[in-house]
Amino acid sequence: MKKQNKTSDILIGLIVVGSIWGMLEIFLGAGMHSAGIPHKGDVLTALGMGLMAFAFAIYRKPLMLIAIAALAASMRQMAIPILHLSTFCKANSSLAVILGGTTLAGVTRLTAPYLKRGHLGRAGIGSASGFLTATSFYFIGMHVAPCRYLLSFNRPGGFVAFIGAEAIIWAALSAVTFPVGYRIGERLSERIAQIALRRPLRFYALSLAAAAGCWLAGAIAIAKGL
Repeated sequence: MKKQNKTSDILIGLIVVGSIWGMLEIFLGAGMHSAGIPHKGDVLTALGMGLMAFAFAIYRKPLMLIAIAALAASMRQMAIPILHLSTFCKANSSLAVILGGTTLAGVTRLTAPYLKRGHLGRAGIGSASGFLTATSFYFIGMHVAPCRYLLSFNRPGGFVAFIGAEAIIWAALSAVTFPVGYRIGERLSERIAQIALRRPLRFYALSLAAAAGCWLAGAIAIAKGL
């Protein structure tokens, strides 16, 4: 039975996963920044890859990944109305999230057979997606709202330096998180489908409540300056 592929279930899935990702972007990003932990963007991108892999293993819809990323980016954009910031203040961080979803959607669509080759094939998909996300972010981000760090690579040989400093790390971390997220999604897929089938109203209500809780928590965190 593939009830989980119904439009309503796909919509619920993308709302929940996108909301969780957006909340992690806010809380984990702020925590890493406060603790002085480097490679914040690399870690957050890799976690996003893992969450999208989880959703893809359950619903098998590549385009869903773009919607998940867009929703996560939208939560980051709440800082604009809440803190009265410039429209471009969170532009590049949101761009990285959306590029991650768009890239992974394209890669999974083109390399679907490799998902059946176990951990190694899935690691390759994660690695390729992470690397392509980083490289596309370099070229597009330079023209959106580049931060001081990104601009430090805007020089002769800067792209090569960016690959060594960022893209390889994005690829390596995503090679770990994508297979893990996919495996968890595989294991929970049937269980989630059964719950949605047996008690659909409760399933939808609890899912939407969880998503709403993520947005509320994100809004409060942003208002407090996280």
